[in-house]
Amino acid sequence: MRVAGLGFRSTATIASLQNALALANQNGAPIDALATETGKSQTQVFRNFAVILKMPIIAIPKDQLEKYTTPTQSARILEKFATGSLCEAAALAAAGPHATLVAARVVSRDKTATAAIADTKGTHP
Repeated sequence: MRVAGLGFRSTATIASLQNALALANQNGAPIDALATETGKSQTQVFRNFAVILKMPIIAIPKDQLEKYTTPTQSARILEKFATGSLCEAAALAAAGPHATLVAARVVSRDKTATAAIADTKGTHP
């Protein structure tokens, strides 16, 4: 399973999310789902983005995000979500217990969205 985790500010647009995802998924490999923190998953921009891409949303509760130590660290995100990178933690949590990051956090051009990709491919015996 290949999951794109996204983090974004309230000012992010669909274009912001598209840009962040494109930067994270430069090889164009298929993505199975989009993941973010539960509250963010309810926002109109995120829901519209998922509809446009025809992808399911995986909402990750904050207490699940806290379980992940991420390679990227943001003091603001650490304070708010108790993990270093919302998008990396969401991708890892949604992809499953054997997932690894195949694309670390990238930031959209307008600096309002981040994306990371986790995959379970090749991690199971």
